[in-house]
Amino acid sequence: MTSLSDNKAVLIAGPTASGKSALALELAQKAGGVVVNTDSMQVYRDLRVLTARPTAEEEAAVPHRLYGHVDAAVNYSAGHFVRDAAEVLADVRRDGRLPIFIGGTGLYFKALTRGLSAVPPVPDEVREAVRERLERDGVEALHAELARRDPGAGARLNVRDRTRVARALEVIEATGRPLADWHTETTPPLLPEGSYHGVFIAPDREALYGRIDARFEVMLETGALAEVERLAARGLDPLLPAMKAHGVPALIRHLRGEIAREEAATIGKADTRHYAKRQFTWFRHQLPEFEWMTPEAARAWVANL
Repeated sequence: MTSLSDNKAVLIAGPTASGKSALALELAQKAGGVVVNTDSMQVYRDLRVLTARPTAEEEAAVPHRLYGHVDAAVNYSAGHFVRDAAEVLADVRRDGRLPIFIGGTGLYFKALTRGLSAVPPVPDEVREAVRERLERDGVEALHAELARRDPGAGARLNVRDRTRVARALEVIEATGRPLADWHTETTPPLLPEGSYHGVFIAPDREALYGRIDARFEVMLETGALAEVERLAARGLDPLLPAMKAHGVPALIRHLRGEIAREEAATIGKADTRHYAKRQFTWFRHQLPEFEWMTPEAARAWVANL
């Protein structure tokens, strides 16, 4: 990648702690860009520290959009993201600026560039009814019902996968159609082929894992535990995305006195490292058109623009 075209967006993906945010900031400063969050956890206002959102100073340096604009009580989805991103993209292009989508959530990038399955929004009352039954009857009972009503999903999903079992049953309840049926129908992509430059930042694995561990310790020292304490005090549904952010479940267990802080940190670091490993694999197979670059090569590219 050697140049930028006026009509193209830039998509910067990569594993957590790979230096994406700093790269996007530098690119935005040089090219007159707007940084658009493409990370499913950084949308939540409740978790600035634990999700490594840009600092207030970084957000003030160049325009940042879709950061911290969602409450943790909201089950924010890829569909919500695409709708929000469409509005932002229209604003950015109207202003004649460069849209820079940056993050680590593969599904969000795929939704931008491939379109999204046309599953209608599930009404809140349906979702809440399914979640109440999940807590009352247990995931095994819901999986058994799902297997009767949607044999394909019943066979595909693990009986203990609370989130996916509940989601599949919600869709059946709300639409009368299996989730797999909806996945055969897609909306047009917001960024079709030829309208963007895609980059995947690929650091050395061992160095990356070391940065992940070090960053988690810094997060604990700079307010992450207090964030989680405030979040836990709200008594939210544990299946909500924000409640499953890396480190949140383990730190809640620590706050309840179930495990030591050191064990919670160990679990949080391990979960984050495993996620980074999955990010490498996912992007390689799902979005092969993205250009893989080392952090050093990416910085050199931006510096030479």
